[in-house]
Amino acid sequence: MAGSVHYEIYIRKTAPSPWSLLQATEDRARAIETAEDLLADRRAAAVRVTKEMLDPDTMEFTSVTVLTRGAPEVKQKRLVAAEEAGPRCNGPEDFYSPYAREIIGRVLEDWLGRQGVTAFELLHRPDLAERLETGGTELQHAIQKIAIPESQAVGQPLHDLLRHYQRLSERAIERLVSAGRRNLFPDLESHSLADIAHRVSASPERGLIMGGVISRALTDIRGGRLRLDRLMDLAERAPMEGSPRALVMVAIEQVLCETVAVRSNLADILGPALDQGAILAAVVHMVAPREVAALIAHDARMALHVPPVSGPAARLGARLEAGEFPLLAAALSRMVVRELALPRRLRPNDAPGEIEILRTLAMSLTAAAGRLLTLEEVQTAFAERSKSLVIADFVATYVQGCETVLCEAEHLVRLCENVTGSANKRAAARWLAACVGSLRFETEMCAPGATPAQKLATLARLQRSVRGALLNERDTEVIGTTIGTVGGTVESQARLTLQLARASAPIQQKLTLLLRLATGETAPLGPAADRARVEALRLLRAPDSRATLAADPVALAPLRTLMQAAGLAA
Repeated sequence: MAGSVHYEIYIRKTAPSPWSLLQATEDRARAIETAEDLLADRRAAAVRVTKEMLDPDTMEFTSVTVLTRGAPEVKQKRLVAAEEAGPRCNGPEDFYSPYAREIIGRVLEDWLGRQGVTAFELLHRPDLAERLETGGTELQHAIQKIAIPESQAVGQPLHDLLRHYQRLSERAIERLVSAGRRNLFPDLESHSLADIAHRVSASPERGLIMGGVISRALTDIRGGRLRLDRLMDLAERAPMEGSPRALVMVAIEQVLCETVAVRSNLADILGPALDQGAILAAVVHMVAPREVAALIAHDARMALHVPPVSGPAARLGARLEAGEFPLLAAALSRMVVRELALPRRLRPNDAPGEIEILRTLAMSLTAAAGRLLTLEEVQTAFAERSKSLVIADFVATYVQGCETVLCEAEHLVRLCENVTGSANKRAAARWLAACVGSLRFETEMCAPGATPAQKLATLARLQRSVRGALLNERDTEVIGTTIGTVGGTVESQARLTLQLARASAPIQQKLTLLLRLATGETAPLGPAADRARVEALRLLRAPDSRATLAADPVALAPLRTLMQAAGLAA
């Protein structure tokens, strides 16, 4: 039946846009070609081709998707009805969960920063709670920051949520102030921390009490380094074992997690002179000291990029190495991963140094993978960070200090070695291919200066580095062929192979030099190596050469390996 089958082309101009019909045709190949052209010309974010078949009995069309390309559809979030979900916090105790404390720390970030405290301390110190309640509009603004997005997410009336959280915050403050009036939080100046832990370990409010004791011990101590030092002192005074020890260490760990989450505190703990890359390396050194020490023992150069950890940070690192504070170790590891995913430079004024610090971080985190993070998380983080290493601005800064194009090529090979992710590898390979394929590269390599043998050896090293950069097969072949072609031009101008073949030197010496050229050891694989192989084969076939080599089997033995590598011997 004519016209019973046709093909429809749908497009989405942007990822969130709905599908719209663009064209219908009875030619399948034309429909697919048109859709591909629309996507290639960026006239659509996504395309779809469907096959529409008419049923002659029902006169209804049946649709089958033939092709879908482009950006995935954006799924719209469904609003949860008010009767399906209530407020996320329904009692004062809900404020003490890790998720709630994280939100409190975010919406009260400025106020907590001015006070020099964490959300955990706010929830356990009556004086801070009263200060927040009577300090103006900070609390009201925080409630609004929580209620407005929650209202949009669950579809509940905003004013109902505002009133709910207002009443809930009043109840939480009254509960905490009342506990303070009842002297629920003993002073460590007159009580032993171990005695308090044993005494309250059976109390239903033991978490609140111990949190208040630890928070009270930090009163008037500002700065990450001093606070960490005090927390380590408290950890040393904790009971030796059992639930009382766990009660103390859990409270300390929660304060630690929130303390190191503040960027200024972490910089103060590890050293204000460190840049962001050095801070991340120091954090990894602190949470994975055994792995970092093993890497430094294997490669001493890593010690240049891993800052030493001293003072309170060293005390914390020793406890992390002993297996204490596992949540803190995981939080620090994930903080490193989050920082790697951000576009901010780790060493803003040192592009080569950024490559080195990323290599150090990659090796350290990979060595610790499985204990703190999964290998997949580490690989994903560095693939994301690698995107910032192949953009034009970074590459221009990276090669800015190079005085020669050969230096640029060597830097770009280093870049190819250190980026991860197939797309990033291809992007880095494009920069390198453009460099070695430029007229400037060939002109510089053929210009007077170094000897032809030195130039060929340099090109051979560069070609081997490209093969070791783990680029895809096509990019490796294209770049290697380009370097080989330049090497062929250098060798052709100098006629190095012919000079070696005609030199008045022993046959063993001439063959050794030619075979090293032919195997890519002292010349890049390509025309230069091919000409050296031809000359070596010609010498080997000459009667005089064969007679000389046969008369001296000892001299022939070292040549066999080179001959096999050059494909001249079985």
